[in-house]
Amino acid sequence: MTDETTNLVLEHLRHIRGGIDDLRQDMREVKTRLGLLEQQYAVISGRLDRLTDRVERIERRLDLAEHPI
Repeated sequence: MTDETTNLVLEHLRHIRGGIDDLRQDMREVKTRLGLLEQQYAVISGRLDRLTDRVERIERRLDLAEHPI
């Protein structure tokens, strides 16, 4: 290979490496954001569960709940 060909190949490899580095950084950001969304979902889910329990308890106290047959 000539020096010019070698330099061209190295230039392409550097460009590819830079692209991979950018993708790697993007994936880290996506994983971080996804983790935060999962935590927020867990908090909201827990709150909804507690709210459902409270509504059921209120319905029973007011005798609004359906009675099992």
